[in-house]
Order: sequence, then C-alpha cells, then structure tokens
Amino acid sequence: MYRQIPIACTVFVFAFVFAASGCSSASNPMVSPLANAVGFRHAPQSVGSWSTKESLPTARSFLGAGTVNAKVYAIGGYDGATGNLNITGLRSVEAYDPRTDTWTSKAPMPTARYEFAVGVINGILYAVGGVSSSNNIQLNTVEAYDPATDTWTAKASMPTARAGLAVGVIDGILYAVGGAGDGFYLSTVEAYNPATNTWTAKASMPTARCCLAIGVVNGRLYAVGGYYPNPLSIVEAYNPATNRWTPKASMPTARFNLAASVLGGELFAVGGYNYDDGFLDTVEAYDTATDSWQAKSTMPTARAGLVTGAAGSKLYAIGGYACLVGCPLGKVESFTP
Repeated sequence: MYRQIPIACTVFVFAFVFAASGCSSASNPMVSPLANAVGFRHAPQSVGSWSTKESLPTARSFLGAGTVNAKVYAIGGYDGATGNLNITGLRSVEAYDPRTDTWTSKAPMPTARYEFAVGVINGILYAVGGVSSSNNIQLNTVEAYDPATDTWTAKASMPTARAGLAVGVIDGILYAVGGAGDGFYLSTVEAYNPATNTWTAKASMPTARCCLAIGVVNGRLYAVGGYYPNPLSIVEAYNPATNRWTPKASMPTARFNLAASVLGGELFAVGGYNYDDGFLDTVEAYDTATDSWQAKSTMPTARAGLVTGAAGSKLYAIGGYACLVGCPLGKVESFTP
C-alpha cells in the first residue's frame, strides 16, 4: 500500500521539491527529484496549435484547478515569495473566463496550501490534501467551493493525510490517488461521496508514487507518470465497478509534476520534469480505445508544477515553474486540437 521514504530526507530546493510531502529520492536521501536539472526538452511538432492568453494575476506553481460552467478556477499553490523552508502557500482563488480572456478574484480558500488536488462534482470544486503553508506538513483537509455563491465549506477529512496526490471524479464520487505522506510514497486510493460526506478505502494502485496526474475517460481513472524512485512513464487504469487496476501502454516521456486533462475523449499529458530533459514542453495524448499515445504540438512554455483545465473545445495550461530558485509563472496558454 505504501513504500517508505528515508526519514533523513534533505531538502534541495524546498519550493519545488516539497520533501515534506515526500517527493525526494528513496534510493539517495541527499538527492532531490530536481537536483540534476539540465534545461528544457522540445518534442517534435505534431498535432494541434497553441496560443497565449491573459496571464494569471497571481503567478504560482503547485496549484489546483477545476472547470465549472466553462470557467477555469485556479486555486491556492505556491507563490515563490520565499526560497527557504518557510514556504508561502496561497489561499487566493482566481477564475478565468475564456469567452472574455479575463480573470476575476474570488473568495479565498480557508486553508493556505500547495501540492493538493481539485475535483469537480455537480458544479462544486473539492480541494483535497496538500501541504500546509503554516507548518509544512501533509494535510487531510477537504474544502468545497461553490462558484454560484462564492463560498467555501469544510468537508469530512480524507483518511490519509498526503500531498502530491491526484484526484478524479466518476459518477459523483471523488477518488484520491497516490501521493506522499508520513515518510511514505503512497499507492493509497480513497473515495469521497459528497452525498453522505464520507470516505471509503478502495483497491490500492499497483505503483506507489507521488507527483502524478489523473484523467477520467469512459468511467475509468487513468493514473499517469509521477515519481518513485525516479520519474515514471507508468500508466494504470482503475475501474470503480470492479475495484481493480489494470496496466496500460506507458507514456512515451517519463515525467513528474505534470498536468493532465481530457479533451475530445483523449487524455492529454502536459509538461512536467525529468532528469534527462529538464523542464518539459512535451504534450502527449492517450487514446483509451487503442491503448496508444501520440505526440501533440509542444507547449510554448516548458514548465512543471502547472495545472490544466478543459473548457469548450480548448485545453488551458496555467501557472507552474521553469527554474529551480523560486520562479512561479503566470503563463496561460491554450491548446486547440
């Protein structure tokens, strides 16, 4: 269910390597996942096109995002204001309207945090887990945002405190997958039912990992990439009807701190980081029907720690970082297949 991280984890650049949330090397506690940065990778141009949009008002990385009524909400994250262990997490919420290419400030999230995940159920955004801004510990906090009333509400805590997790929603149930917490990389899967405000344990993911991404296609969760003990290309699919996981075709580019969204029935894996290529502008799309991957047009800005959101016929890549010394981005770029 989990794999241990050495207790003697050493922070390389805490702003980007959240050792408190478990994303440092298990084989060598003195080496972080970003310790060997070599620059940027530019994958071959292929399918689709990118354009630049209005920048995010608050530049940030390791944020959460969700789409409601064709608006993309950017939530929390890390603003890069400090370069030491006193990480500054954010509460701010900003909504992007693709129709007007504008951002609007919304009610702040009650708990300042980063490295959390967001899922959307019936027009409500659920912010799950992450790292506390106040004491740099993993959280089991769950808070729900209603865009219609611009209000937040506390919900039942997740059983396992963790950060670097990913979430997906199927049939009104939110599944929290993987991450790291309490000195362990996790394969833990827990399901939240908002109708009863309760959590239930589910079958563990075969590969314990943090810093992964998830997409949902045709009632299946697809867990993509991540880290443990190196950048991963592994893809595993979860069927909630059978409570079972199945291995799928690996992603061509191993990476972590990537983002994923589903557009037109395909799962898009965007950006991220690995040791060989550094910060990535790579975009690869997974077709669940053929269990195959295809390269897409590269993102203009290579970055990791970003989020993506689909609205209408476009995918939006928001925020992230592209250096190792506290430089979160306000970049917003849209992809049209």
